[in-house]
This record gives sequence, C-alpha cells and structure tokens, in this order.
Amino acid sequence: MTQLAQERGLSASACLVGTGLLPEAVVDPTVEFTARQELAVVRNLLARCGGEPGLGIEAGSRYHVSRYGPWGLALLSSRTLREAVEVALRHIELAFVFGRLTFEESNGEARLVFDDHEVPTDVRTFLTERVLTGIQMLGKELFAGGIPMRRVAFRHARPVDAARHREMFGVEPDFGAPANQLAFDSAFLDIALPHANEWARSTCEQLCRDLLARRHARAGVAGAVRDLLVRNPSAIPDQAAVAAELFMSPRTLSRRLNEEGTSFRALLDEVRQTLSEELLDRTDMTTEQVAARLGYAEAASFIRAFRRWKGCPPQEYRGRAVRERTRTPELV
Repeated sequence: MTQLAQERGLSASACLVGTGLLPEAVVDPTVEFTARQELAVVRNLLARCGGEPGLGIEAGSRYHVSRYGPWGLALLSSRTLREAVEVALRHIELAFVFGRLTFEESNGEARLVFDDHEVPTDVRTFLTERVLTGIQMLGKELFAGGIPMRRVAFRHARPVDAARHREMFGVEPDFGAPANQLAFDSAFLDIALPHANEWARSTCEQLCRDLLARRHARAGVAGAVRDLLVRNPSAIPDQAAVAAELFMSPRTLSRRLNEEGTSFRALLDEVRQTLSEELLDRTDMTTEQVAARLGYAEAASFIRAFRRWKGCPPQEYRGRAVRERTRTPELV
C-alpha cells in the first residue's frame, strides 16, 4: 500500500501517519502490524486517492502467494483446489484480518463469499475489492491460466468506471448485490494442482498452526479485550465500545470469547479485581472513589463484588495490607 501511495505522489511517511511506524518497518519481514495500524494506512491512502475507481482492485493485484508466507505456500502445494480452500479457511486469520470468508457449493457452482458487514464503512469498498482481487490472484498462481469466473458480485455501488473490475475478473461484476462473492464451476475444485507436494503442504500447515498458536497466546481476542479494559481505568468501556474498537459486533465478540473459554463479563470482573487491589494498595482513595473509578454505579455493588473476590470488604483488605507492610520482622 505504501508503494501504491508513492506512485500517486504520497510519501511513505505521509502514508504511515498515525501508525507510529517508520518507512523502513514496512520492508522488514520480522515486523508485525496491528489491524489498527493497517486501517490508518488505508485511510491515509484513501484521503489522497479515494476518488480513483477500483483502487482496491489495484491494491489486491499486487498480492501474490509469496506475500502470504507459510499460508500461501500451503495453498500452492495442496493437491487440489478443494484441498487448498480447506487449508485456507483453517488458517484464514493469517491472511485476512477484516471481514469473514466462507465457502459454499451447490448445483455445480462453488462460491467464496466475503462478509464485510463488520468492516468499517469508510474503508469497506477498498478492503472488499482488495480481498476478492487477492483471491483471484491466488487462483491465477494455483492454476497456470487462472479460474474462469461465472459471476463476481460486490455489495457496494457501481463505480463510475468498472474497467479494472472487468479486466481483473474477466466478467462484468454485479454491483449493489446482496453479498460479495466469486462464483466458478465446481469442476475446478477437484483438478490436480501443478505444484502439489504433500510434505511441503503438511510442513507449511504446521508452521501456520505454530504461528496462530503464538499469536493467540500473545494477542488473542481475550488479550485484546483486557488491553482495552485497562487502557483507561477511569473510563472502562462497555462491551459495545470494546467490540467497535476490535471491528466486530458485540455478538461476534461474545462468540470469539466463548471460543477462547471466557466471556466479556468474566474479563471485566478480572480487570476490575486487579485494578481494585492496585488502587487500594497504592492510593488513599476511598471505597466510593474506587467504585466510581471502576465504573460501578454505587459503592455497595463494588463492596459486594470485592467480598466475592477476596472474602472481605475493601476496607478490611486495605487494613490487612497496611499491617503486612508495617509489621516488624521478628528477631530469630
């Protein structure tokens, strides 16, 4: 995207405004970027070039298998397109951060459907075009001649010029459609791929599993929620605000947390307990002040919660902590 911006007169530094990143970071293969940083780059690009029809198509055309690391190589070495689709969806988090990609098959037609409802509206058209084009580019690399599309559909409105869309997909796309999708003849699903290699595929899949395991351990959805809850203890956000920060609906947030074995209420409880202990141990705030800081409507609710956590009311806990700190060691 920074290359795309530079070609249109926007410097790499200007493209990275608001990300905290230096231009050299974008070419460092060891650097990981957050979704928030990527959105900042997209918004900077669109602020300068957003009026260009099919800009997302142009961005997506620059994505190749090699850009996707082990995930892309696992697809490339799959035995058939069907297996490649299965591998892709198993480890989809390594390739697509925004939206949700699913696969459907019926009546001799295969469809890859991209749900962009939770993608921020100001970047939705660009990111949707980039995703569907990226998929098409992968198809061209998996099959020497690409996969002929039966239908291509976008939920957003028709641009003033759809030439890039027609050139990329080989058909006239439908705009203002109910769903974003690429549809092709399902016969392509079981054709052998030219670079099939079982050892390479299984090895790359293991690398994908390892990468996802490390990422989830470090920054799963629960970890991201905790970070947001403690970011400003004086104004702890509710579930809707946290979900919006993570670019998902409250229902999706609940589902993702449930998959990780927790819930928003449990995480909020955990954060409140930790912060309450810190405030009682390290400040002289009253019980009422601590309760207000943690977002409780009244002190009584906080006191009941604290008794559940520690088995005693806040003032008793604070008294014990003071006695522990001032106790004189016994001489032996």
